[in-house]
Formats: sequence, structure tokens, C-alpha cells
Amino acid sequence: MKMDKLVDLFEQGSISIPKMLMSSYRHLQLNEEEMMVLFHILTFMDGGNFFPTPIEISNRMTITEEKCMEILRQLIQRGYLEINEGNDENRIIYEKYSLRPLWEKMLQHLVQQNMNEEKVIEKQHEKDLYSIFEQEFGRPLSPFECESLAMWLDQDHHDPSIIKAALREAVMSGKLNFRYIDRILFEWKKNGIRTIEQAQNHSQKFRQHQHKQKQSEQPQQGNYKRTIPFYNWLES
Repeated sequence: MKMDKLVDLFEQGSISIPKMLMSSYRHLQLNEEEMMVLFHILTFMDGGNFFPTPIEISNRMTITEEKCMEILRQLIQRGYLEINEGNDENRIIYEKYSLRPLWEKMLQHLVQQNMNEEKVIEKQHEKDLYSIFEQEFGRPLSPFECESLAMWLDQDHHDPSIIKAALREAVMSGKLNFRYIDRILFEWKKNGIRTIEQAQNHSQKFRQHQHKQKQSEQPQQGNYKRTIPFYNWLES
């Protein structure tokens, strides 16, 4: 849903506000008095009074009318509150408060917060990815190998889970080297494979096909069976 649509829902009272406002007002650089003034304006508006006077607001608080007027002026100047014009059923023009600027700032903060959290999670996944490779290789990765991993993530935009799946494929195939893993990722991307399930299905089909080919080409020798048939991605 686009931000403008969410702001409209806030304006219409279709989404509950107080909890989100209480948890984010500090990050919006609002102090407690400013937040409470905005909160009281919201409650007045919910009750049908869209332009409460400073004295009406201050009567619900522990601040004076003059202090309330000063806070209202600052909120408008800093872009948290607007005064708009409306028309009643008799087309009489009246003034009303709009909290739309506040909702826009709050949503921008929430979107940015979510993006920051996703970046932290992404960085942790990348860190875990390097550790998994070093565990499988039994040694620290070389600068070239680290650069290859970074390219898979940043340039080729492979999901860390797909890279882990390609590593597992290389381990199962006994081809534990970066050239082989790069080829697997290339083949998967070429075939539009984006999820673990798709990768597993694709690998299984190739293994079964390769296994059938080898069985048809080689005579049966006793009871010998290949327990883990693999597809050689470098020969595709």
C-alpha cells in the first residue's frame, strides 16, 4: 500500500494511532508537551471538534493557555500540524486542524526504521554466510574468494539462502571450489531459480537424469549402486 493511502487511512481514523504515536514521538523529535498537545487535538477531532482553542486544550493539561499557543505555533512552523479550511453543509467556511503532516513524518520514520532493521538482518546473514563457507572449506577464505562472495551478493544479487544451497550442492557433488559454485549459481539464475525449493527440485531432476544416463551407458557390475548421483554443473 502506498504511503499516501496509509496517510488517508490515518486521516479518516481507520487505523488506530495512539500506540504508534506513543512509541515513535521521541524519534520524531517531539517532546512530551508537544506530543500531548497533538494527542489532545486528535481526541478533540475524534469527538467532532476539528479546531479546539488553546484554552480548550490547556484545560486538559497542566500548561497555561499561553504555553499551549506557543506549542501550537511551533508545531505548525516545524511541519507537524496544519490549519486548513473546510465547508459545512451551508457552505460556510471554517478552520480546522490537520494532522496529516504528523502522519507523513511518522510513516516515513516507520519505513526508514524497517529498512534499517532489514539492513541489519541482511548484514548478519552475510556474516553468517562467510562463516559457513569457512567451516565447509576448513580454512579462512582467500581475498579472491571473499571478493567472489561479495560479487554474488552485491552484483549478481543472489539471496544468501541460494548461495548456501549452491554450496551444499557443491559439497554433495564433491566439487568444493568457488568456480563450481559460481557455475551452479549461473545455471540457477539462467533457469529463473530464486527459492530453495526451486533449487532442490532443479538439482533433483538433473541428478535423476544424470543417473539414468550413466546407468544406460555402463553395464551393471554386481550390486554396485551410486548412492548420491550428482550433476556436474561445469560440464553443462
